[in-house]
Formats: sequence, structure tokens, C-alpha cells
Amino acid sequence: EEGKSIKGIKNVTMNEPFFQGHFPGRPIMPGVLITEALAQVGAVLLLGMEENKGKLGVFTGINNFKFRRQVIPGDVLELSAELVTYRHSMGKANVKATVDGQVAAMGEISFAVIDR
Repeated sequence: EEGKSIKGIKNVTMNEPFFQGHFPGRPIMPGVLITEALAQVGAVLLLGMEENKGKLGVFTGINNFKFRRQVIPGDVLELSAELVTYRHSMGKANVKATVDGQVAAMGEISFAVIDR
């Protein structure tokens, strides 16, 4: 449904600078960057709403977040966000990152929309 959910894709390649140290000889995408990718997809959803044009989405928290699978070079990370609540410029979304249909990470993010 338009304005309620969104999907995005991140092609994970060995060229990513974070793989240099995370971890040498066994590259794994850091969980914090998976979380950030999900937050950015959620921000695109929010900022696409007419009342939020020209505003800024800020990440305010995470809840019940779980990491279920490692994400490695060559993976296609599918990102989704579904708006749960949104009132008075504050909201929550359920987010999920999958690789080949397997959940890599999932949880709830909180956000606020503010003027620039």
C-alpha cells in the first residue's frame, strides 16, 4: 500500500570499505550498517509523504532487533519497512532485511520527522 510500506535493495560487494577490517579473512557486513540501511529505507518512505516534503527524518531508536544471518560479499540484501504508527511527526516501523528469502535482521525502528 502506497505510503505504508517500501522495499529497497543493497548489492553487497567486496569493494565496501568496511570489509577491510570486519573481519580480515572473513568479511561480514556490520550489523550497525544493516540497521542503518533499514533506517534509510524507512526514511525514504516517510519523506515521500506529501506533508514531509523538504523535511528531515531522524532515527530515534530500535526495539526488539534480532540478527539471524550473516551478510557477506556477493549477497543481495533486500530491505523492507512497514509503517506501524505515525502521529505528530513521530512514528514506528517494522523493518526486515533478507538474503535469498532468509531473514538477516529484523525489528522495529522509531523515528521523528523534523524541519530542516
